[in-house]
Amino acid sequence: MKNIAEMSAVEAAGVKYILMDIDDTITHEGKLPASSYGALWKLKEAGLKVIPVTGRPAGWCDLIAREWPVDGVVGENGALAFREERTGGFPVLKAEYHPNAVRNDHPVLKKIRERALKEVPGLRDAKDQFARLFDIALDFAEEEPVLPLASAERVRDIALEEGAMAKISSIHVNIWMGKYDKLSMTEHFLADHFGWSQAGGDKEVVFVGDSPNDEPMFARFPLACAVANVEKYRDYIRRLPAFVASKECGDGFTEIAETILVKRKTGLN
Repeated sequence: MKNIAEMSAVEAAGVKYILMDIDDTITHEGKLPASSYGALWKLKEAGLKVIPVTGRPAGWCDLIAREWPVDGVVGENGALAFREERTGGFPVLKAEYHPNAVRNDHPVLKKIRERALKEVPGLRDAKDQFARLFDIALDFAEEEPVLPLASAERVRDIALEEGAMAKISSIHVNIWMGKYDKLSMTEHFLADHFGWSQAGGDKEVVFVGDSPNDEPMFARFPLACAVANVEKYRDYIRRLPAFVASKECGDGFTEIAETILVKRKTGLN
């Protein structure tokens, strides 16, 4: 990974879409700092399409699409995408769901949850589970007790043994039925609503992330970035992003956003 300062002005000038994970990418200790929220506004005001891509639930995504300075949001690790349109002057929330998404009352997910809670001491349901439609989220690090990554890996392995999909974020293990991930829904969302070309638009996209569930995005986009706390997962991510911030969490995201905005001015002039 190269420091974000090494992104060229030409590369920055070609960027049209800024995508980002939420937890520990734009947040810090569970809060959204003024600096990173302000960075979202600056990116939006610069004419870039701003789209969070997160493991967080449908209920959160409803709020994000309506109230944040974004052009849409991909949630539940690719199960859904929300965006806001204006019809007759009034905002209308538009929702779409991945064709392979399966509701989270599936009996296999129930079995996985029961096994995981029994076999991994200290594991618990994520507090945002009530707002989820398609996955279950098991908390290993959002609240106390903070469990080691080995515990999260065991939960993931249980899910895979039972035939489900599973990804580890910085706080949860997300588990779902159906073959999809953050990347597949993101590609569809960009192409369908913004005219993005999968064939030639790779370098138009910057994705910023921090953890193993961001790996498909890191691998897909040549200008992908990470905040500095990605280093704790270096042994768990085979395809690291091209660039990394010198700072962690929301401060790192702000560093990346400001660097891109400054370099864009140089590259566009």
